[in-house]
Amino acid sequence: MFSVSKLWATFFYTGLLRPAPGTWGSAAAVIAAWGIVSWQGALGLAVLTVMMFAVGYLVTDMETRGKDDHDPSEIVIDEVVGQWIALLPVAIGAGHAGVPITALWPGILTAFVAFRAFDIWKPGPVGWADRKHGPLGVMLDDVVAGIMAAIVVMIGAWLSHG
Repeated sequence: MFSVSKLWATFFYTGLLRPAPGTWGSAAAVIAAWGIVSWQGALGLAVLTVMMFAVGYLVTDMETRGKDDHDPSEIVIDEVVGQWIALLPVAIGAGHAGVPITALWPGILTAFVAFRAFDIWKPGPVGWADRKHGPLGVMLDDVVAGIMAAIVVMIGAWLSHG
């Protein structure tokens, strides 16, 4: 049965793809970020990331209410938010350089791999956030993973470009 909350929670059903729905959701987030940055730049991506966090919190609450699993794998809107956070330094760099975000493909690849690694392995603060229950916990571990991945992206840019 169709529901708007499921559409958003699964990020247009990419969370239903198998195997590795989180990776599919992250890949879809990269494609969406490319469109957003091409349309509205890094600021547009930042604004939509904040908005998507709010939407993610609400739809995660709706999709998990009354269920035993508070973080089902098909909910990938949290991966979208985290991946967009990881991509923000790349979007900012592309804007400063006056080039399309795709020109900074090594940064995109670094953001994707670093985010997925932090999201899967859940080191330190990512694991702490993941242990929070409810929709905030679902969203927060990916926010922290996204921040950590963004730091990796910035370090990589600094090492590559000085």
